[in-house]
Amino acid sequence: MTKNTTHISAEGRYERRRFLKLAGCGTLGIMTGGFWPKLNRFAAEVKTGSEFVPDIDIFLSARPDEVAIFPGVPTKVWQYHAKVENGDKARINKLPGSYLGPIIKVHQGEKIRILFKNNVPEETIVHWHGLHVPAIMDGHPRYVVPKDQAFLYEFEVKNRAGTYWYHPHPHGRTGPQVYRGMAGLFLVSDDQEQGLGLPDGEYDVPLVIQDRTFDSTNQLVYMSGHRMERMTGFLGDMIMVNGLPDFTLPVATCAYRLRLLNGSNSRIYKLAWNDGRPLIIIGTDGGLLEKPVYRKYVFLAPGERLELWADFNDHPVGYETSLTSLPFETGGMDAGRMSKNPRLPNGSDFPIFSIKVTRAIKNHLTLPAILSDIEPIQQNEADNFSHPRQFYLTMQHMQWSINGRVFQLEEVDGDEIVQLGSKEIWEFNNTGGGMMRMMNMPHPIHLHGKQFRVIERRGVMHEGYVDEGWKDTVLLMPGESVRFIVAFDDYSGMFLYHCHNLEHEDLGMMRNYFVRDTIESGQRI
Repeated sequence: MTKNTTHISAEGRYERRRFLKLAGCGTLGIMTGGFWPKLNRFAAEVKTGSEFVPDIDIFLSARPDEVAIFPGVPTKVWQYHAKVENGDKARINKLPGSYLGPIIKVHQGEKIRILFKNNVPEETIVHWHGLHVPAIMDGHPRYVVPKDQAFLYEFEVKNRAGTYWYHPHPHGRTGPQVYRGMAGLFLVSDDQEQGLGLPDGEYDVPLVIQDRTFDSTNQLVYMSGHRMERMTGFLGDMIMVNGLPDFTLPVATCAYRLRLLNGSNSRIYKLAWNDGRPLIIIGTDGGLLEKPVYRKYVFLAPGERLELWADFNDHPVGYETSLTSLPFETGGMDAGRMSKNPRLPNGSDFPIFSIKVTRAIKNHLTLPAILSDIEPIQQNEADNFSHPRQFYLTMQHMQWSINGRVFQLEEVDGDEIVQLGSKEIWEFNNTGGGMMRMMNMPHPIHLHGKQFRVIERRGVMHEGYVDEGWKDTVLLMPGESVRFIVAFDDYSGMFLYHCHNLEHEDLGMMRNYFVRDTIESGQRI
């Protein structure tokens, strides 16, 4: 392709000035220990120089820790910890016995301040996956936080009610940091959702699915470092749910809302109930669907979320079932054969977790016919309706790339610049021919900062996608293409798009896109 590269140096200086301005109001003092860790005193300092008044203040840290996953020696992990300093303490919920970070709960329209302290022995930054936030708050690798320093996040929750999450995003180190345990759920509620009467409390169950490998001393085993292994992505030989092996969910004879996140580095799951009943899907990445949809099976790629309605009202105490991953073909490059742990290749058939009915109750909820308001897709509203942006997922010289390009920290090509206020159609193609077809793999594509609507797929030979709602991550199997429509309506600046196979991302299958503000375009570009 024609090379037309722009380095966003002016924009970078602009964003850094914003960061330093925040630093002058307290962040820099904390980075050097001036106010640390007294958040109340710090918050007062920030308010004197900022109009941002939060509804909730959270102190979030990442640090090395140990968790007793198996009998005997505890497992060394890197873990998020959180504490509400000002606001409702119930907004933070820890998963019992888990290496995963705490669940953060917020409501649409609330203003959130999160002070993040890095205590792991390398640079890191927090990305709020699926959230619509300003560019400087999105966790771009440009803003990595050195050890023992801090970053201040301030943003308004604009998302619909749904299941979002947070995880590290330093370039080249996202995979190993997530693998060590750095990930957590970020749940958003809104007024419409709360009026539906969906299962809540103990009947609203988060389920983070991951795969891990442990050695004989209970320690995590990652990758050998061999490039071919990294090209396929890490595959563990043990399935973990909420950070626990051999997970069983005890349930009562009533309806549940099951929030599923694929938090694995590269493994894809083909979800189905082993008793043959259909999956009832009520939500995806961007929150509740307009109405429930039914599938025999559903693919769930790294980064994607799915919400299920599961009703056990008709089952007696003692009934058991499980959520399984059905077998499927992954394409030309056999990720299992090339993996360090070929005992559980991608596309294998295995149980994910078990469910056992343990008690009878009278609490019968009815599945709502309408879950949320979602406007019909209007493709002709796209500014580039007749010429969608094209992105090709390719391999060149044993390197995964997007349009033949790999990640550069502050580089944006001309066809990666969009106009603030525009609405566009983007098309991603995983359709390489020749040798590329022999080497092709599934790629889950994630767009930072925005939710989008899928409008068309081509080359799909299965019925395992749920495209009816809002998405931020979309899976492309080999030979497939997808088109989605996205509105760049309010935040300018530099964001990321990339493959959410974390090893692919770390190897450079990631690019910047830049939302240009007309007023400031002459200064920034």
